[in-house]
Amino acid sequence: MPESHAVVEINDLVKQYGDLRALDGVSLTVGEGEIVVLLGLSGSGKSTLLRHIDQLDLPTSGSIRVLGENVPALRGRALRRLRSRIGVVFQQFELVGSLSVLENVLSGALSTLAGPRLGVWSYPTSLRTTALGHLERVGLAGREYQRADTLSGGQQQRVAIARALMQSPEILLADEPVASLDPESSRQVMDLIREIGRERGLTVVCSLHQIELAASWGDRLIGLQSGRVVLDTPAAAVDREAVMRIYGPVGAAL
Repeated sequence: MPESHAVVEINDLVKQYGDLRALDGVSLTVGEGEIVVLLGLSGSGKSTLLRHIDQLDLPTSGSIRVLGENVPALRGRALRRLRSRIGVVFQQFELVGSLSVLENVLSGALSTLAGPRLGVWSYPTSLRTTALGHLERVGLAGREYQRADTLSGGQQQRVAIARALMQSPEILLADEPVASLDPESSRQVMDLIREIGRERGLTVVCSLHQIELAASWGDRLIGLQSGRVVLDTPAAAVDREAVMRIYGPVGAAL
């Protein structure tokens, strides 16, 4: 892909939880519009690394710059402003099941509004129109007034993607977004994230367990093992044996 300026710059990042070093000197740069996959066993540091990008966690040492901001130093309004530029898609969807699909999507715009909102009609018409457009884009037109908890897992993750788009993000973080989905739904959701990322020029950083899916989906694969970066390669040049070594004895059996 063409050269682009860095939107995520991490240098010698360390995160210590008591005796556990969850991140151990991680350094990496992610370019604008790049689609990056983090690979590794559970506990390798993937989710911890993602949580540092929007300051859901603070480093023990090292530096993190995101969209030009010194992330660990941000507080209050400055932190909220950065987070408004970063969309997040979670493994467990994080929807309010008793609310309609449309209201769940609209909640993605709450950071732009003053005061609480109760019900779809408490949101401005312009935001309702935007939310309906996002639902159409993710293939859920006509489902806007259905309760979120009546949807399938794949459909709920599509709602979560539409909610993230309400922020008009520049970066999209996805933490194991298809871990709870069947293979076909996983492929559909990942294809949708990639398509939307390409359309909008989003920088996407996504953690995955599925090696084959990761290799066919991202621009670049970054392998983590015990909190360290042990692989960083373009997906098009991926060496399957090198990827398998990230997983140690487990990978040898795959």
